[in-house]
Amino acid sequence: MDPRAVVHQRARLGDGVSVGPCSVIGEHVVIGERTEVGSGVLIEGWTEIGADCRICHGAVIGTEPQDYKYRGEESYCIVGDRNVIREYVTINRATGEGKSTTLGDGILLMAYSHVAHNCTLGDDVIIANAVNMAGHVTIEEHAMVSGLIPIHQFVRIGCHAMIGGGSRITQDVVPYGLAVGNPLSMRGINVVGLRRHRFPEGVRTTLKEAFRFLFRSGLNTSQALTRIKADLPTIPEIDHLVEFVESSKRGITK
Repeated sequence: MDPRAVVHQRARLGDGVSVGPCSVIGEHVVIGERTEVGSGVLIEGWTEIGADCRICHGAVIGTEPQDYKYRGEESYCIVGDRNVIREYVTINRATGEGKSTTLGDGILLMAYSHVAHNCTLGDDVIIANAVNMAGHVTIEEHAMVSGLIPIHQFVRIGCHAMIGGGSRITQDVVPYGLAVGNPLSMRGINVVGLRRHRFPEGVRTTLKEAFRFLFRSGLNTSQALTRIKADLPTIPEIDHLVEFVESSKRGITK
């Protein structure tokens, strides 16, 4: 630990944790084994960070939510294992007694990105530079959000989705999709991402047909879901796609 770091005596640091110069770690912070905290990092509040993470210069984690509803209640910021948090990333803890802002494992947050209160990020998500999330955003596992994108509060981004840079996300983005442009529109399945994750050709073909019903057939969403359920085989990916669309509260990006 660098002698210029300020670490509260009640903070709990696992074996092999390193803390760089001028970093500040608060009273209620827990950091897992072998995590590297760079220089000038602030970690405060009721924050728990897992093992084998790398937190780079200037990151700010676990600070109060930027939310008028917050009244000083005990809320949490939970960060999993093997995450990389690059320079000047900010992550706020949640609004609401006992609520959490939660990040899974294996996430990459690139420089200047912001994770707001009550957001949930699944495993292996990639967030590129200067992505700014509003509160209560949910991003499922293996999704990728390219740079310079604002995300509206309560938006959901489905697993294995890919969002092109410079977009603006105001509605849910379905799992397995590729969405590009401003205004954002769905271009089809995320072919490259699904191939990289070894989705079988039959699954990709079935997803293409489901996307045709949802986005290219001229049917409304309810009609498209009816056709998907009636005409396509029951596989986990289709089940998840249907459940995601049916549970959408903001509507889906088309």
